[in-house]
Amino acid sequence: MRATALDVPHAVLIEPVVHRDARGEFLEWFRADRLAEATGRSFELLQANLSVSSRGTVRGVHFADVPRGQAKYVTVVAGSIVDILVDLRVGSPEFGRSVAVELDSREHRALFVPEGVGHLFAVTSDEATVCYLATDVYKPESEHTVSPFDPELALAIPDPASAVLSTRDAEAPMLAEARERGLLPDWEACLARYAEAATGAAA
Repeated sequence: MRATALDVPHAVLIEPVVHRDARGEFLEWFRADRLAEATGRSFELLQANLSVSSRGTVRGVHFADVPRGQAKYVTVVAGSIVDILVDLRVGSPEFGRSVAVELDSREHRALFVPEGVGHLFAVTSDEATVCYLATDVYKPESEHTVSPFDPELALAIPDPASAVLSTRDAEAPMLAEARERGLLPDWEACLARYAEAATGAAA
């Protein structure tokens, strides 16, 4: 598999080798050792999530408190999405920067989303099944969201007028409000978390 660093620091795009023949296809969609080589850290799998969403669904922008935080490894097993990462780490040199990547069940690309980076996806097929591995279990009291339609972020969401959101995401605060309320992750705390995970990769 090939790993490419993205414009949001510490986020990585993974492109696996897909073997296709008359029977179908085969690929390694997750390799802990290869991911550690690409990111310099371990990925401790504690939870696996699966979401099935209809066209126009927008989920996010979601993030968790750091520490501990929740890193994610995201791929699509059916359909297609636009996956958007947003640097929400206060103090980051790229704070507010976003990157959009198309993920689908043809190319089987995946994204590594580090702790402190906001995550959103928008469904571009009639239906999409998204699988994401996580380094921590879901903790509602530690989970937050920022409005996907904040003009300050100007996220590349396809067909925003037809977006279907949860009540929580539709009522999410703008970036400036979330920062003022102290909800956003701290850059230094995130770097400390990455260093902790790097120790696990070296073990």
